[in-house]
Amino acid sequence: MLNVETTQAPAGVRHRSAGHNLNRVLKYTLVRGLTLLATVVIAVYLTILIANGGGYVDQMRIGQIKEQVIVAMGADPEMAHLTVQQRRELEEERIRVRIEQLGLDRPFMVRSFEYLWNGLTLNLGSAEYLLSDSGSRQVRNILGERLGATLLLMATSQLLLFFCAMFVALFLSRRYGSLLDKIVISMAPTSAAPGWFYGIFLILIFAAVLGWLPFGGMIDAPPPRNPWLRALSIAKHMILPVMSMFISSIFSSVYSWRTFFLIYSSEDYVEMAKAKGLSDRQIERRYVLRPTLPTIITSFSLMLITLWVGAIVLETVFAWPGIGRLTQQAINLFDTPVIVANTVIYAYLLAVTLFLLDIIYSLVDPRVKLGGGGTRA
Repeated sequence: MLNVETTQAPAGVRHRSAGHNLNRVLKYTLVRGLTLLATVVIAVYLTILIANGGGYVDQMRIGQIKEQVIVAMGADPEMAHLTVQQRRELEEERIRVRIEQLGLDRPFMVRSFEYLWNGLTLNLGSAEYLLSDSGSRQVRNILGERLGATLLLMATSQLLLFFCAMFVALFLSRRYGSLLDKIVISMAPTSAAPGWFYGIFLILIFAAVLGWLPFGGMIDAPPPRNPWLRALSIAKHMILPVMSMFISSIFSSVYSWRTFFLIYSSEDYVEMAKAKGLSDRQIERRYVLRPTLPTIITSFSLMLITLWVGAIVLETVFAWPGIGRLTQQAINLFDTPVIVANTVIYAYLLAVTLFLLDIIYSLVDPRVKLGGGGTRA
């Protein structure tokens, strides 16, 4: 009887521990998700206030409505049979109806919360001036055509940057003080310049002078019908923008990550692993690379967030048809629905990036428990 009790107790403890861990993870996920959602809501609402100028843009829209009604009535021959008073009353009636249809007769602060809800639910309505490639004014269609181009460009450049920087940093950590190591250190300050800055010089060299690559855009005109030729055309247009983002971040990333690798490679447990006869690759993978991955991923995520924002200028320089260039066009035209829509997309992308970062921590580092609760043995 005693033996049965001693064998059942650990199973019960394990069951309670598993339930406790699951509750902690669910609680953490809920709290973290609500925190990021609150951040997104605040960011989108501030964008609505700024994009509308506190209601100034709505006053501009009312002025445009009045002008459109006056012009339309002036071109209508039926208006010649009305008296001045009748025309004025009809004009005021049409303006009032149009303003009520757009909801501009209500206070701006009331409408701002409606704009906020519509933005968060991606019920974005129609653009004021911009059109999609198919001629639609629906903001959802306009964003749908542009989002894929931005994700393609960003995913390609960031994956290339991450793996190249990590492998080069590992390589330099084995050759501390070499000529190549000194060159990378000396080139690290060049990362202070943004990607679009290098993009201008790359366009001048490879497009204007050498003529090897296109000045901008995403695909040749007219687009190739063959899928393989179409993919090659897109890849050719991606070379310069990807190179500009790569050059602007590679040296600082290699320098900082190489420093982390050097710090961890000098730990006592690394020396013990060498004494046991483990190969250099085993030591780097188990005792150097894995402990530094959370720090490296944090650095990479912060850089990724910066590049998301910098995509506005970069895509404008390369005429890349993504949401960054769309944001610039919307700002120039005071197209408030598109500005708010772009901000919502950026906010969601950044929130998802930060949320996934916490989950990745628990995957790459067994010492980290999702939701706290100490460290694993």
